[in-house]
Amino acid sequence: MSSSRATKFLPYTVIALATLFWGSSFAAMKVTITDLGPTSVMWARMASAFLVVLPFSRKLWPREYRAGDWKSLLAFVGLQPCLYFLLESNALRFTNSSQAGLISASVPLMVAVGAHFFLHERVSRATVAGLFLALGGVVWLTLAGTPSRTASNPLLGNTLELGAMISAVAYMLMVKRLTERYNPWTLTAMQIAAGLIFFSPGALFFFRGGFKTLTLQQLATLAYLGVFVSLGAFGLYNLGIKYIPANRASAMVNLIPVIAVFFGWVLLDERLNAYQMAAAVCVLGGVGLSQRNASADIKTAETQIGGGA
Repeated sequence: MSSSRATKFLPYTVIALATLFWGSSFAAMKVTITDLGPTSVMWARMASAFLVVLPFSRKLWPREYRAGDWKSLLAFVGLQPCLYFLLESNALRFTNSSQAGLISASVPLMVAVGAHFFLHERVSRATVAGLFLALGGVVWLTLAGTPSRTASNPLLGNTLELGAMISAVAYMLMVKRLTERYNPWTLTAMQIAAGLIFFSPGALFFFRGGFKTLTLQQLATLAYLGVFVSLGAFGLYNLGIKYIPANRASAMVNLIPVIAVFFGWVLLDERLNAYQMAAAVCVLGGVGLSQRNASADIKTAETQIGGGA
């Protein structure tokens, strides 16, 4: 493979790696939240990521800042990680990781619709049909859920997870424009710092001696979530989307449901009932339908988000 071809392929590789981390995080989060609670887990994630970023803080300082940027940057970090993880971490208290992961399949379609309304991009009939099919599948998946050992209230949990995905969509629409001037790793460092402050109440568990009660497996899981998911996945995604259109980057989120279901099955012995499996087919079918004419559905967000918003 030539160096130019490898360079073009690199953004897709780093985003695929980011989706691998994100997909595996549902099962990891489910385990740790059950033991420690959502706020403590989120603070530990951000704290471990922050410790890795701290030595590079001088290099990551936002030198590109211009007057008035604080509004966009505040909205950016408010959406992701603050609102997103607040909703998702609580969602995983009530639903299982497989169902939560499948709901993430609706993200590419919501990006297309968001780009249509906010960036005046054209959306084809196939995308609209796919959106309704996928969202119908999400509703079916939610309503077909029954309380179980790993999903005590699927209706509430899946609704919270859908809210988290809406937050993720807004983040994806914003990050493309921000990476035009800001270093992707600078934006990632901002996200980590904001998350550390936002979830700081979770530090009480550790300052009161909770750290001593953690097992080696729990510590390793928290470190993985912080370093590889919070820092690694967001950094890689922010880096990749700098060089490819946002709609192509968001389409790769389709990998997350498959990864999430796989890890939920392997690590947590999670199962979907027959109705939920049919609903999952609707979700993935809707996504596939929408991607049939992806290039016609959306003019690349690379142009629209960067120049028209």
